[in-house]
Amino acid sequence: MGRNRSIWKEYTGWATLEGQWLRRRHFTQECLQHIAGRIQAAEQQHTGELVIAIEAVSPGHERNSHLRALEVFGRLRVWDTPWNTGVLLYLALDSHSIEIIADRGIAAPNQAWTDVCERLQTRLRAGDYVDGVLSAIDAIETLLGMYSPPVPQGEANRNDLPNKPVLL
Repeated sequence: MGRNRSIWKEYTGWATLEGQWLRRRHFTQECLQHIAGRIQAAEQQHTGELVIAIEAVSPGHERNSHLRALEVFGRLRVWDTPWNTGVLLYLALDSHSIEIIADRGIAAPNQAWTDVCERLQTRLRAGDYVDGVLSAIDAIETLLGMYSPPVPQGEANRNDLPNKPVLL
C-alpha cells in the first residue's frame, strides 16, 4: 500500500505540492535564523561544520535521496573545510527522506548518523519539524564534539561554511 501511495503522489504531482507546502509552512525565515543561530553557537566547541540543506522537491535527474545528498554535499562544498570536518544534514521534504553525509575527518560510526536520522524522521512524522531539526542539530553537534579533531594548537576555530540552512 505504501509503495502504491508513493507512486500515486509522484504521478499526480502531489509530492511536489506537499514538499513546497511543508517548506513554506515549517521553514520560515524566522525559523531558518533560529536554526542558524543554534548551529553557530554549537560550532564554537569543535572543528566540525554543519550544513543543513532542505529540498522541497527532489530533482528529476536524481530520485535516490542518498545519491542526491552526495551531490548536494559536493555542490555546496561541504567537503571544503581545513580539517575535512563538514557534515551535511539533507532533508528531502517531498520524499520524506533524511540523509547525513560526513566528511572523512569525522570519525563517528555510521550507526550514530543513522540513529540521528531515525529520531528526526520520527519527529517529522509527528509534525514536529522545527524542534525535531533543532534536536537533530544538538545530536549532530554532540557527535562532532566527540569525533571531530581538536582545533590545532595556536589556530582559531574558524567558521568556513554557512550556518543558515540552504533551501533547494
